[in-house]
Amino acid sequence: MKIVFVNGSGDSQEVDAPVGASVLDVAHRNGFGLEGACEGSMACCTCHVIVDEAWFGKLREASEEEEGVLDMDSKVAPTSRLGCQITLTEDLDGLVVSLPT
Repeated sequence: MKIVFVNGSGDSQEVDAPVGASVLDVAHRNGFGLEGACEGSMACCTCHVIVDEAWFGKLREASEEEEGVLDMDSKVAPTSRLGCQITLTEDLDGLVVSLPT
């Protein structure tokens, strides 16, 4: 499957992504600047991504804990999620996420 990362300049790059991986894992494997300092334990917001509106409704709802962590980020948007909390499924083939600037 594929996932598309969009950087702060609006440039996009499509990469291969295995089903079951998180957006954070795929970003790390492909050299994108998502830090993920807490290694997916939802203790930080350094893997914050903005999901394209067309894809946002296809994700499972964010937990209250995830929403609380996102509240710590000053660049949060209506479709913000933590990359560590988005697990890729076949339904998400072609998912588009932006990296906040």
